[in-house]
Amino acid sequence: MDIFLDRLFSGITDGSIYALIALALVVVFRSSGTINFAQGEFALFTCYVAWWLHTKGVPMWLDVIAAMVVGFAMGVVAERALVRPVRRRSEVATLIVGLGLFTALNGADGWIWGPADKTFPELLPHAADDYFDIHGSRLHYDSIGIFLALVIVVIVLMLLFNRTSLGLQMRAVATNPESAALSGVKVGRVLSVSWGLSAAIGSLAGCLLVPVLPPNQLDLSSFFSILILASAAALFGGLDSVKGAVVGGLGLAIAESMINGYATFLGGSLQLTFALFIIVVVLVFKPTGVFGARRIERV
Repeated sequence: MDIFLDRLFSGITDGSIYALIALALVVVFRSSGTINFAQGEFALFTCYVAWWLHTKGVPMWLDVIAAMVVGFAMGVVAERALVRPVRRRSEVATLIVGLGLFTALNGADGWIWGPADKTFPELLPHAADDYFDIHGSRLHYDSIGIFLALVIVVIVLMLLFNRTSLGLQMRAVATNPESAALSGVKVGRVLSVSWGLSAAIGSLAGCLLVPVLPPNQLDLSSFFSILILASAAALFGGLDSVKGAVVGGLGLAIAESMINGYATFLGGSLQLTFALFIIVVVLVFKPTGVFGARRIERV
């Protein structure tokens, strides 16, 4: 029982990070209908910012807030300067811009801070005795903190999407930006805010993730695999669904943890392949994802 709980807690911790990154993807998709492939690199860049501030003696919580502010600004600038000029041409052009951002930001990280790994400070308690004992299994305080951060972000996004005019405007812009503009919606502002909010959520996820990655090292490839898994989680749950991002992230990570523990004969690479295979099967039978809404176009 204790081994099962250890794997379950590990899956929930990883899944909370996957879900946070997936939520960042959902925010952009709900407003623009676009998948932001540079999301992981936004998070990586802002993690370097948080690390740099910490080396200057700034408290870690202020570092995280500063990273989120920088992330928001980066998202706004990227949307206005790079995405907006090409968005009207085609969706493919927007995707290519995202891939270009991915490469450019990763290169900028190495140029500004160097290629050497950085030791990232712990944001939440993670000492040997910082845990609750549950039936012989250890539930660490940082795992609880990461899950609570996910809960708070979900509540804020649900209120944003369902209780505010901005949330309604984001859906209107994603469905038909021309009609939304004719209805008085400031399309440009909505897109900028959504990209900024997405990058800020990714920054928070990154600062929570790096300290739990052994051995607390921040490097240029830290977020590549995480972005793939978070994208798979978002696709599984539905790219326009907050609930889907959470279920997809937690479900994928828990499944991955259980496979790692109980199906070791599959090997590390096959475990990830198996998880992604499940995603592909779901998308074949339900392309909008499990909780995604089907879009109806009127002609």
